[in-house]
Amino acid sequence: MNKLIALSLITFASFAGFAQAEDESAKCDAPKDKWMTEDAMKAKATEMGYDVRQVKVEDGCYEVYGIKDGKKVEAIFNPATGEQVGAE
Repeated sequence: MNKLIALSLITFASFAGFAQAEDESAKCDAPKDKWMTEDAMKAKATEMGYDVRQVKVEDGCYEVYGIKDGKKVEAIFNPATGEQVGAE
């Protein structure tokens, strides 16, 4: 019985993470010609307190890798607005 409960929880957690990733991607569906530049995204993230190490594009979003509050972070931003839509 305990194994069945544990398996159910693991399965639910997997689907919850997948749904969250889809939700973040949906917030990044701006046309490429409306995107802010990577340098502008880096500057905005720096203003928000991130020590930016790298900016990448993933699933239509900007992913900012860096340090915030002494911890390594991966923050996900809408490329057109610069609004943070998630973090890992």
